[in-house]
Amino acid sequence: MDERDREHLRRCVELAEQALEAGDEPFGSVLVDAGGTVLAEDRNRVAGGDATRHPEFELARRSTGLLDPAGRAGATVYTSGEHCPMCAAAHAWVGLGRIVYASSTAQLTSWRSALGGPESPVRPLSVTDVAPGVRVEGPDEELAPRVRALHERHAARHRDT
Repeated sequence: MDERDREHLRRCVELAEQALEAGDEPFGSVLVDAGGTVLAEDRNRVAGGDATRHPEFELARRSTGLLDPAGRAGATVYTSGEHCPMCAAAHAWVGLGRIVYASSTAQLTSWRSALGGPESPVRPLSVTDVAPGVRVEGPDEELAPRVRALHERHAARHRDT
């Protein structure tokens, strides 16, 4: 992971914070082409009741209109949290390239447990368990604590309501 990767991951954490400020779960993602150009970004939007509105899933969908198959294979999806199984499958199905994440599924599962949060409705698998051909890098030691702090804020809000 280089400084350019970390710059995109920082943006993902900013998007995750925007999601939290909008009353949603704190996740954010960025789609970058092989040349380093940001093509799209999104944040979590599941608070409205559609649990499939993850940013990684949205970027997988959008990538098919933005890039041809070779372009998708050379692209990178940066994300504040490692893809869930649904998003990992979508990523692989559309043929996207590398995933770089700030925090891992294992970390999120541990944090949610420690914070008394709900368990995931799906098994918390790593990307490589779902899509073994996808190259992944993460977690990022610098940014994972910032992501954890966002999840702590999210959990605190839900305990108080």
